[in-house]
Amino acid sequence: MTTTTDFGDVQGLLRFGFRRMTEACFYLLSVNAPAGARRWLQTAPVTGAVTTTPIPTTALQVAFTWEGLQALGLSPSAVEGFSTEFLSGMSGDESRSRRLGDVGPSDPSCWDWGGPGRVPHVLVMLYAGPGLLEGWTQTIKRPHWDGAFHELACLSTSTSQLEGVEPFGFRDGLSQPTLDWQQRRRGGGDETEFGNLLALGEFVLGHVNEYGKYTERPLLSDEHDPQRILAPASEGGGRRDLGLNGSYLVLRDLQQDVRAFWRFLDAQVNGDREARRRLAAAMVGRTMEGEPLMPLAARPIAGIDPDDEALNRFTYDRDPAGNRCPIGAHVRRANPRTADYPAGTTMGVWSRLRRLLGFAGQGIDDDLIASARFHRILRRGREYGERLSPEDALRPGPAAEDRGLRVICLNANIARQFEFVQNAWIMGTKFAGLTDERDPLLGHRRPAPGCPRTDTFSMPRAGEVAGRLTGLPQFVTTRGGGYFFLPSLRAVRYLASVGG
Repeated sequence: MTTTTDFGDVQGLLRFGFRRMTEACFYLLSVNAPAGARRWLQTAPVTGAVTTTPIPTTALQVAFTWEGLQALGLSPSAVEGFSTEFLSGMSGDESRSRRLGDVGPSDPSCWDWGGPGRVPHVLVMLYAGPGLLEGWTQTIKRPHWDGAFHELACLSTSTSQLEGVEPFGFRDGLSQPTLDWQQRRRGGGDETEFGNLLALGEFVLGHVNEYGKYTERPLLSDEHDPQRILAPASEGGGRRDLGLNGSYLVLRDLQQDVRAFWRFLDAQVNGDREARRRLAAAMVGRTMEGEPLMPLAARPIAGIDPDDEALNRFTYDRDPAGNRCPIGAHVRRANPRTADYPAGTTMGVWSRLRRLLGFAGQGIDDDLIASARFHRILRRGREYGERLSPEDALRPGPAAEDRGLRVICLNANIARQFEFVQNAWIMGTKFAGLTDERDPLLGHRRPAPGCPRTDTFSMPRAGEVAGRLTGLPQFVTTRGGGYFFLPSLRAVRYLASVGG
């Protein structure tokens, strides 16, 4: 069964990512004048996901926090179905901050934006080709902008400086899920092999997800859409579909201490340049050029583009102990590339139930982490700051420098996708049977219940005593963050009409 996707109703970030537009700026705004904000939104040229020739050189995307939707005039009583995580926000719950690793210097009270009293209403993302951003920005701001909004922050990025290399020096954005835009994949079945092709509903609301179901999404009654701008909800009941073709957008502003990273590694290897690079690759899970530490899989992997096979056609099935790629390496935590059940096994109902409940095995070979296909995120972030080579990072320099990632994650279920990955895999101290360690790049080093230290990184070696780094500093600090609703273009038109 094939269902046509309405690309004209989907914001282009979901499909394209706009990496060819090397300049970008993300404006975080609060609404000063709701009527003026709605007038600006009525004329904002939000870019859709339709393929055009020639390829556009500029793009505009827009998203809203729950506070922002209300500031525009959307009544809380008019809509139901927004996720609990979106409603409470990234910084609205101390328990959530702890689970996400936003503690110590990353606590929301220390953020530049997104913390208490600094939650934005609107996220406006501007993308442009070389030399075009300033003119594009002025075009977008005319008219209505100045009176309608107050600018909380402007997060500038420029991939032309870093050219797809994140500040620590590694190629970035190499492993992305492939979305089934043709909607042939219906979900709901068991899979014994890792695949990279995922149901559209994992990322775009109103479509079938990997469970073969529809993720809960915001709906409102007909009476709240008198102009009938929104499509009727497929469930019927006299409701309109505010969520259809939209998504949830997670934005995190991460500052990276590049000098601390390379100085720590250099101290571990007594200044040996090649050993330093190998150690860094072990922590990341790829070489600086992006090559995986695992050999290529013998067979193609569904959803891996043939042009990307050299960097992405691999799993960890032949390295259960982490001898080639340490189990705690960043890319292995972020995407363990696991299937629902181990390949080549035949299981009855009780065997599957034991595995799902965590009672199946005794050793790491039997430790099923979780099926990766239910926890993937679509990354659309940007690097920022000037490039600093490992050699330059070892030389004297300023103590504080502004380099990092503006992380953007798109997903249909914040809790099951972004928060699961961040909490269970990135910040988890017991990931895949490990102890005393979090993600070597993104993790903080504060103790956890039952785990007095989290500043280690283990590197198994076949037939030898495992290597173990201790005293890892915290290399990344959260400077801001928020949960946003990325509406469809039809929903943008609706939001421009509310309260009027």
